[in-house]
Amino acid sequence: MTDQSPLITHTQEAAPPYIPRNHHCLTLDDIIEHCIGEFDWSQMLHAILISFAWFFDAQQTFISVFTDSQPKWSCIHSSSSCDNANVCELPRESWSWNLPASTSTISEWSLECANPIIVGLPASSFFMGCLAGGFALATLADSTLGRKNMLVVSSLVMSLSGVLAAVATNVWIYAALRFVCGFGRATIGTCALVLSTELVGKKWRGSAGIVGFLCFSLGFLSLPAEAYLLRGYSWRLIYLLTSVPSLLYSILMYFAVQESPRWLFIKGRKEEFIQALRSIAGSKNRSRLTESFFNETVNWGEKVQERDIYSAMKILLKKGSALRRIAAVMAVGFGVGMIYYGMPLGLGNLSFDLYLGVALNALSEFPASFITFFLIGKLNRKSSILGLTAVSGICSVACVLVRRKGIQMGLELVSFFSACTATNVVLIYALELFPTCVRNSAVSMVRQAVVLAGVLSPMLVAAGKHNGLISYGVFGVTIGLCGWFVVWLPETKGRTLCDTMEEEEYI
Repeated sequence: MTDQSPLITHTQEAAPPYIPRNHHCLTLDDIIEHCIGEFDWSQMLHAILISFAWFFDAQQTFISVFTDSQPKWSCIHSSSSCDNANVCELPRESWSWNLPASTSTISEWSLECANPIIVGLPASSFFMGCLAGGFALATLADSTLGRKNMLVVSSLVMSLSGVLAAVATNVWIYAALRFVCGFGRATIGTCALVLSTELVGKKWRGSAGIVGFLCFSLGFLSLPAEAYLLRGYSWRLIYLLTSVPSLLYSILMYFAVQESPRWLFIKGRKEEFIQALRSIAGSKNRSRLTESFFNETVNWGEKVQERDIYSAMKILLKKGSALRRIAAVMAVGFGVGMIYYGMPLGLGNLSFDLYLGVALNALSEFPASFITFFLIGKLNRKSSILGLTAVSGICSVACVLVRRKGIQMGLELVSFFSACTATNVVLIYALELFPTCVRNSAVSMVRQAVVLAGVLSPMLVAAGKHNGLISYGVFGVTIGLCGWFVVWLPETKGRTLCDTMEEEEYI
């Protein structure tokens, strides 16, 4: 599969001035650094275009907060016995929805008294689709399709299923389409994160990754604004408003986005590798990147990997050290996912306005992303994750024990903010823990662990409608305990990215 020969050999012939002569050999990381050259805004714009996939990803992830919300109702003839009653205990002719029934799937399909499992089925189906899609599709980005094509396909499937969800006629068809949406969207964040960070130099790698988190925050924040403007209208309009632009973006991405040169190299696609580096190189270096330069400095046959679509997964499962790492970081991901997905879905169970609560949660993602953006180069991964998960867990439990609205909201925001920051750091950490040949698959598995928590969250939220400890209490205990798994992982701050498992084990 690989051998131990150096990737890039030094020659005695004249080389471009930006290649150091005092090195016996250069790694792929070195050659990409020198080819890219000084930072160029076109590189960051390219990374931003890729990262914008997170914007639409966030909208589809949290759209059910509004489309599947429990609408407010009131009695037709007001009386104390009616106003304080459970809607399921009243005759249907004695009460009515405050807004048209079409504003929510709950009111349109009369699910207000249905079993919590059925009520939470569309949201859970979405996350179950994410799990299935993550395991079925993630390895394709490492094996056959590559990062770019996988990102385009995932975005198209997510967008088309969102458009079709807008014409669903019952909860079962709707839940099935939400499953397909989750299946397609499963690899969007992973492919966007890996591709954007593999298209920039080492100095900007962390910053390019955080751009995706900022776009996700923007997408999340756009939802309450759109839902508020469309209040009183059909929930179907929200799907159309989010899915059609996503469909157009998918088409744009196919023509405008460049494939990862790292992936092209380990697949032995020489011409595409050269073209990719020329496309992303700084303007000062581009003219010097001739084919003869690459022929003299790069040994093309060294690191070509298997083309089996499951080769990346096999490597992760067969290597003992890789298996231990992936298990530990997935456990941490599951813990942060409980808060990250559970809290926005459970805001309706707390005592403050749903639109305000979702907007404040979305806004809290911005400082989380900005803090990670500016401090990722200085943060120790392990201690940061351990501290953030502990704070998030404590505040999650405390927010349901405190009854005062202001304090409760503050604790909820601190818990969600800490979980958001922890999620950002965990994904960057996972990206650094694994080499190029399995990186996309590994990061995707970590995201699937986060999503697995999302599968359980809607049911916990539905069960905790009258007792917050069933939802927020479980969320807090889970993230607090899972955060401790990070102690079994190595620190990666400032470390060079590896390309094969052999290099990873040699470090």
